[in-house]
Amino acid sequence: MTDQPQHLPDVPAADDLTAPWWDATREHRLTVQRCDGCAAVQHPPRAVCLACGTLGGLSQVDVSGAGEVDSFTVVHRGPRPDLATPYTIARVRLAEGPILLTRIHPHQEVAIDDPVEVAWWDLPDGRALPVFRPLNRTNTTP
Repeated sequence: MTDQPQHLPDVPAADDLTAPWWDATREHRLTVQRCDGCAAVQHPPRAVCLACGTLGGLSQVDVSGAGEVDSFTVVHRGPRPDLATPYTIARVRLAEGPILLTRIHPHQEVAIDDPVEVAWWDLPDGRALPVFRPLNRTNTTP
């Protein structure tokens, strides 16, 4: 877990497709969907493989949590008054390929291609929200 804000963002409830992903977050495990047919990986969880079109045959597999900033924006005016600003929303391309839309925490300047690693904000219901923290470019060890 990383130090987390006093007021957390709204998080959707788990459903049939996302429950395995959310269950893994309870253990601070980052997972993506993998197709049993073509081995493609994807996120977020879906009912169909985006690579081969297979329905079903998709399972959650652990990933490293390492990635790079693909794109980002800094939010200066939050959607709710209790969300502290500024904060950074980023697209993070995982080392395994899929892209996650996430927060950079703690808030600091980032650039495209900056290395990041997963950290966790624990939610009141036992799930956890993956956020990413920047790594020092000259020392990429966690």
